[in-house]
Amino acid sequence: MKQSTAKSPVLIAARKYIALPAAAGVAAGSASALFLASLQLVSALQAQHHFLLWLLPFGGALAAFCYMKYGKEASRGNNLVFEQIHSGKGIVPFVMAPLVLLGTLLTHLLGGSAGREGTAVQMGGSLSAAIGKRLGLSETDSRQLVLYGVCAGFGSVFGTPIAATIFGLEAGARRNMLLGSLFSCLLASCVGHGVTLAWGIRHTHYDIGRLPELDALVLLKTALAGIAFGVMALLFVEGLTVVKWGLSKVSSHPPVKGFIGGLLVVILVYAIGSRDYLGLGLPLMEQAFLEPASPLAPFLKLLFTIVTLGAGFPGGEVTPLFVIGSTAGSALAPLLLLPAPLLAALGFVAVFGAAAKTPLACMALGMELFGLQGAPYIITACAVGYLLSGKAGIYASHVNANSNRLAFRTRRKAE
Repeated sequence: MKQSTAKSPVLIAARKYIALPAAAGVAAGSASALFLASLQLVSALQAQHHFLLWLLPFGGALAAFCYMKYGKEASRGNNLVFEQIHSGKGIVPFVMAPLVLLGTLLTHLLGGSAGREGTAVQMGGSLSAAIGKRLGLSETDSRQLVLYGVCAGFGSVFGTPIAATIFGLEAGARRNMLLGSLFSCLLASCVGHGVTLAWGIRHTHYDIGRLPELDALVLLKTALAGIAFGVMALLFVEGLTVVKWGLSKVSSHPPVKGFIGGLLVVILVYAIGSRDYLGLGLPLMEQAFLEPASPLAPFLKLLFTIVTLGAGFPGGEVTPLFVIGSTAGSALAPLLLLPAPLLAALGFVAVFGAAAKTPLACMALGMELFGLQGAPYIITACAVGYLLSGKAGIYASHVNANSNRLAFRTRRKAE
């Protein structure tokens, strides 16, 4: 009897390892293109119409209310997505995609200090989960497909498919998923990136500049910078926790916390007399690559961001961490007697890697963005920053999963 083509091992493998990652890439890449184009529009509107900032408290309350009424578990954001991949717990709902898209655009329209990675990752994960549900995939294949969506979302929003692959595997995958997922994650990331480019989206590139001659003294200075980057990551993670705790003491009602957080951002703007720390903060980062930044710049961007995100505004942490890191590195240039563009590039990747607990992804990100010639500096700064940034990270489910694996190994040894 002729074997059914529907059960052909080749077709099954092609569907699982090629068709599904490609579908995740198309969905995430298209969503990221829509998001990035819309984000550029609302950011321009915010810069042109300063009165919009006064609506930020009401925007925070509205976003929180929408998540309460329609989003339910979707309010957990990236942590829900990673938890689904790690353990299969929780359900990544389809409503997460439109909620995080519209919520993040509202945050940036009204002047909140947030990023874009969280939005892209959540949209990629949500759309992939919806595809898996539509196709009736098994739990294991559905979790795998969500991982593909995460990689595609990250790769498409930043234009770095290799780093996105490593990020997804490092932050999202369980150990037994690593090797089996490598090719498919890379495929999803590349497809997502390609689809975003096909929609006409272009990514900003930064120049690391001329590198100093590599010697022991330069590596020592790079390591010292890495210590500073680890401290900045630790301040961000702990500061975000403190803001969330403080607002929860004031009110347990999310819309009230959103309103208070938005009001605090408005007060901060007028207290320091600058709007430079609103939104993504890309002009700050661009300037950091050109000349040494003010030593206050990374701390002010950090403050604006932890208040915005701690109050529950939708958005991501990564782009603000890029800005915090690049301005921190640039500010160290006169002290360490190293070029500002080099230190800005190192801070760009090292602070994020330390805060996200994904040092390998950020080493790859640095080499993908700034070239292989900077590898020794990038590896040193990322490794030192990661080692000195503490155990906590911005993705609680990723950290908890690692802690659970460590505890399991410890129990096994004890037995």
